[in-house]
Formats: sequence, C-alpha cells, structure tokens
Amino acid sequence: MMLQPKIVIIDDSLLVRNILSDVLVKKAGFQVIATGKTGVDCIDLAEKLKPDFIILDIEMPIMDGLTALAEIKKRKIETNVIMLSVLTQHGADATFRALELGAIDFVPKPSSGNQFSPDEIAEVIGSKIKGFLDSHQSSKNVVQRPIAPPVQRENLNKSFQKQVSINAIAIGTSTGGPKALQTVFTAIPADFNKPILVVQHMPPGFTKAFADRLNTLSKVKVKEAEHGDVITAGHAYIAPGDYQMRVVLKDGIKMIDLQQSVQVNGHRPSIEVLFDSMSEVYGGSHLLSVIMTGMGKDGSQAITNIHSQGGVTLAQDESTSVVYGMNRVAVELGGIDFVLPAEDLVPKMLDLLRARGN
Repeated sequence: MMLQPKIVIIDDSLLVRNILSDVLVKKAGFQVIATGKTGVDCIDLAEKLKPDFIILDIEMPIMDGLTALAEIKKRKIETNVIMLSVLTQHGADATFRALELGAIDFVPKPSSGNQFSPDEIAEVIGSKIKGFLDSHQSSKNVVQRPIAPPVQRENLNKSFQKQVSINAIAIGTSTGGPKALQTVFTAIPADFNKPILVVQHMPPGFTKAFADRLNTLSKVKVKEAEHGDVITAGHAYIAPGDYQMRVVLKDGIKMIDLQQSVQVNGHRPSIEVLFDSMSEVYGGSHLLSVIMTGMGKDGSQAITNIHSQGGVTLAQDESTSVVYGMNRVAVELGGIDFVLPAEDLVPKMLDLLRARGN
C-alpha cells in the first residue's frame, strides 16, 4: 500500500485549494503534488504527474469537472477521482453523472448551504482515501485465503425453500454504491412484488436526489423513505442521509421509523441498524439480503446474522466493486451464500424467489 498517496486538487477557489492542501498534508500525511483551477488543468496535471487521487470540483470556468473526468477516462489515465459536489439539485445530478463516469466517491463542497467547514471536508476526504487504500490492501491479502464454497449453504437453503417464503429485500452499500444500485434497479422487473429497503451511505441532501434518479430508471417505485411510510410490496425505500432507518411493526402494519439516533459503525444511516430491524420484524429466514461495494464493515455482522437464521445472502464481487470492503468482511465471516458481479445480482434474486415459492 502506498504510504503517502500523491494527490492533485482541482478547484476554482484558491481558498478551498489552500485549505484542502493544508489539512491533507498536515493532518493526513498525504502528498499534495499540485493544484489547479480548471478542468484543463486537471487533464494536464493528470497526464504529467499520474497522481493516485484527484480531488475535482464539478463547476469551474473554461472546462467543468464532468468534462475533465470524461476526458481522463477516455485517455485511460489511471487515477482515482473524488468529486467536490454542491448541495443543490443540479449539483446532485452532476454528482451522480460523475459517479457513472467513474469517480469513486464524492464529498459535499464547503458552502453556506451545508454544515461542513472546509477543514471538516478535508478530514472526510482524508478518511475516504485512507479507507479506500486500506480496503484495497485487505482485498489483496484475502485473495490468498481460501473461502469456503457456498455449496453447503445452498443445499441447506434448498431443504426448506418451499416452506419459508422471502418477504422483503434488504440492500446495503457505500462507496461505489450509486452506480452499482443503478445496475440493480434497472434490472428489477415491473411485476416485482417484494418491498426493497436500501441503505446507501450518503450525506444528507443527496439521498432525495438519488432516490428520484433511481425512480426514473427503475420499473418499480423508488423513493426516499419518510418517517411513518407504510411499507408496500413492489416499492423501494432509500434511507435518508443523517437518519437511522428501521422497520417497525405498529398495529400489525410494517412501517418506516426514522431517528437521528447515534451513529453505528461510524454511519447514520447504518446498514447494521436497518438489517437488524428487518430481522426482528420479518424474521431473518424471510429475508433476502445483499451487501455491496463499500469501505469498512457496516452491515457485515448483520447480514451474517441473517444468514445464520436461514435467510438468503448475496454479496457483490470484488471485480465489480469500487471498494471490496464491507462485502469482503461479510464473506470472511462466512455470512454469504452467493458472491456475484453487480449485473448478476437481480437474476440470482429472481431465481431464489422462484425457488422459495415466491
């Protein structure tokens, strides 16, 4: 693992460039090898310096960040791009387009519209870079460890598949999740008749735009979850940023409960919180749970618990993950039945639902 990753910062604000550089160098111990203020600078510095990471603003004069990112990918310049995103509808749309183009992640740009100071944003960027590097190093190590094949669990599932129905789908993801979830939701058929509950680690303000975007691409209804929503078959609910989302049972009706309670595994929303609540309300054996790309371990223990209760568990594979982290930990814990590329997750889900008599 590179001990001091080389970073280039591209932003049209001199103040932002200086603050990010200062914090990333002094607090995170990284090398900021250059800065620039336009997309043209970005392409030029990427080609000349081959940085490990580029911190890239979206809205800039002369050439914007999206155009620069597309050109970097076109020229096959190998680098990891983290976007600085403005908390507006236009900014959110541009952010999701950047993730589709290959950016690995984004952070909200310091502004009067959010509560983050430039110092805090720089610290978030530093933690994302460290997490990305740690996850990639761990995934290199895990390749050498044998993983028990899922055949025995698959056979166990088959032994009771006709007696135990799947009543809900639980999905958790983080870094790389927006693009992976787009792959999942575009493949779900219009007649899908199970509720889908999703935690995607994302700052407040972006989850509504993300849910709306998925809704335009999906054949099933997708929305940002609201407190008190009655959970409906064939609908998908995205946990809002900065809230823990749980499923609760009130007068026999399954509903969404949102609380700004404590972070779990450093996250709010947390996959662990959602999955545990769904196990309690639905029963783990009645769940089909999926853990996808993302750094850290959030959700890995909860999906392993679902597995041990007889639920069906899937993980996105390393080859299609931006960060093979949470899903890797779940595999290591022995909590996964099937490890699959993102594009194969929905076909497998449909096969499993049919096999369980759904």
